[in-house]
Amino acid sequence: MKIFVAGATGVIGRLLLPTLVQAGHEVIGMTHNKDRIDMIQSLGAQAVIADALDRDSIISTVASVQPEVIIHQLTSLNNWNVSDNARIREIGTRNLVDAGKAANVSRFIAQSISWAYEPGEGYASEEIPLDLNAPYPRKTTVDGIISLERAVAEISNHVILRYGMLYGRDTWYDHKGVIAEKVITKQMQASEGITSFLHVEDAANAALLALDWPSGPINIVDDEPAAGTEWLPVYAEALGAPKPIHNEGSNRGERGASNAKARIEYGWKPLHPTWRTGFYQSLSSE
Repeated sequence: MKIFVAGATGVIGRLLLPTLVQAGHEVIGMTHNKDRIDMIQSLGAQAVIADALDRDSIISTVASVQPEVIIHQLTSLNNWNVSDNARIREIGTRNLVDAGKAANVSRFIAQSISWAYEPGEGYASEEIPLDLNAPYPRKTTVDGIISLERAVAEISNHVILRYGMLYGRDTWYDHKGVIAEKVITKQMQASEGITSFLHVEDAANAALLALDWPSGPINIVDDEPAAGTEWLPVYAEALGAPKPIHNEGSNRGERGASNAKARIEYGWKPLHPTWRTGFYQSLSSE
């Protein structure tokens, strides 16, 4: 198929492009930065320049490409700015969906998150509602996700990948990432809030597999949601950082997510089933 990847040079996009190419697809990678054209081409894809926030640019670019599938991996996380990221999810997604409609794309796959569910007991399944009543500052992130998912659902054949917290090369959790820095300088404490993780390789692989999955949202997380009191000491040790301080309590919505539907109904198996080994593997390979 001819596949248009928005966010082609992000941490997932860089892994996804060659994965799609190796599977035999014709891949067009979008970037707003002309300096990244060579990167896209080196990964085996064609490169196009467009700004996701420029509606006319996106619509004309997708119209000229005429893809069968759009894969949306756009984020804006370089400066830890949740408002910028929410803007990409709201405006960028709206533009991509409208461009897809105009070009009659047959399938739309989009990146979402697995920690936007409403508070409650137990790991969240896909049937749990999103946190519509979230207070600020969480509301900024959740509203961006709600906007993204509603827009994507306008395409009848769509898959929303609710990813876990990404770790691996070039993420916040790599040696030079912002989380690593916070842990090394003991600015981050081990709380009782539960996180579901996902290695970036599993995120890219899921986007490839989603070409054949049923429509709707699906949690793409590893097998072991865990409290910060469990995972943070393991991460700190793998990083060679000081042992973190324990802090009781948790933040709203920190309940983790279940991958039961992906495993049982879709047959998905993560390449990195748990952060317990994944942290060591990813940090030792960087």
